[in-house]
Amino acid sequence: MSTPSMAAPHDVTAAQYDVDLAHAHWRKSSYSGGANDCVEVAETGGHAAVRDSKNISRGPLLFSKSAMRALVSGIASGAIGGHRS
Repeated sequence: MSTPSMAAPHDVTAAQYDVDLAHAHWRKSSYSGGANDCVEVAETGGHAAVRDSKNISRGPLLFSKSAMRALVSGIASGAIGGHRS
């Protein structure tokens, strides 16, 4: 599997992809602890939205579900981030 590109334009918004995040159910990793220093993920139709839990005003990054699966798989395998689980 190839490593997905990590580059993303800074001006991509949910509105550009017709994604409504007003009622999104944001989830934190069970590994995040209580320090509120993690990312949150919400599934929205064909996309996954990811935001910084410390600064939600910055807005989320949007990934297609297949790109999100590739990202998580790459991190878990050590292909992205250089860590092995």
